[in-house]
Amino acid sequence: MAHRDIVVVGASAGGVEALRALVGGLPADLPAAVLIVLHVPREAPSALPRILTRHGRLPAHPAVDGEPLLPGHVYVASPDHHLLVLDHRARLSRGPSENGHRPAVDPLFRSAARAAGPRVIGVVLSGSRDDGAVGAEIVAANGGVVVVQRPEDALNPSMPRAVMARVDPDHVVDAAALGALLAALTSERIPDPPATAEDRLTDAEIAIDGFAGPTIDRIVEIPPVYGCPSCGGGMFELENRPGPRYRCRVGHAWSPESLIEEQAVATEGALWTALRALEEKSALSRRLAQRERFDRARFTHMAEDADGAVELIRALLARLATSTATQQE
Repeated sequence: MAHRDIVVVGASAGGVEALRALVGGLPADLPAAVLIVLHVPREAPSALPRILTRHGRLPAHPAVDGEPLLPGHVYVASPDHHLLVLDHRARLSRGPSENGHRPAVDPLFRSAARAAGPRVIGVVLSGSRDDGAVGAEIVAANGGVVVVQRPEDALNPSMPRAVMARVDPDHVVDAAALGALLAALTSERIPDPPATAEDRLTDAEIAIDGFAGPTIDRIVEIPPVYGCPSCGGGMFELENRPGPRYRCRVGHAWSPESLIEEQAVATEGALWTALRALEEKSALSRRLAQRERFDRARFTHMAEDADGAVELIRALLARLATSTATQQE
């Protein structure tokens, strides 16, 4: 008989408080390794290992590439590196970002599910957007247990709700109850896991996450349909229940929700650039209209046209801001 000895945890905005509650409730003799991805800026060192060590009984440290995963230890993803589980070891990768993040939650969950199947517990905590939803679905498909922080208890409920939209979690609990729940789940004996079924797409994506695999166009026959926000390359649509997701040729991955939000960011940026250019055109045209050697009527008309376009773009920016605020409520 085996037991669940791999706990993978994903969090983003508002997740530090939930992580502190989680590790604070774990026993010192936890018979499982805990691996954590928290979305952090790529250029800044993470204080999360020190925070978790202070608030729990288990030692927490930044994961080291190739180190074996030991029970009773907490491994934290380093900034700008995906954290993967391969051959019961931690692996660090600077593979393509997912949903705009590196580290991202989905690569960790995906690799753990393929490596350990039903011995995996996937935990999704407070966070924005939906990173972790696809990974939780793969954990469930491979026989693992999915645990979600209760959305009403999360400072940002988007990630927990995204998981609940894709799969029926095994447990939905407050952060304060996570430690005791994980202790109970890891102590249970489970049947020895069967041989892992072949999954060509997931295996290819794990290779891409590790920056060692083929480009996605060799895996997916459907032609690219949209431009990648990260690199501008064409993105291929990957069918996945209950909806599609997208990867570009070099591997940047996006869920529909994250892709739409990133496109909105790009649209707003383009509008601000156009607004700046029109404001400059109006100012230059009015300046030239004041010069005797230039056609006053022509340049005044150009300035007025630019001013009209400025008002249209300002109205569009206001509508975008209102739409974004409504979606976040």
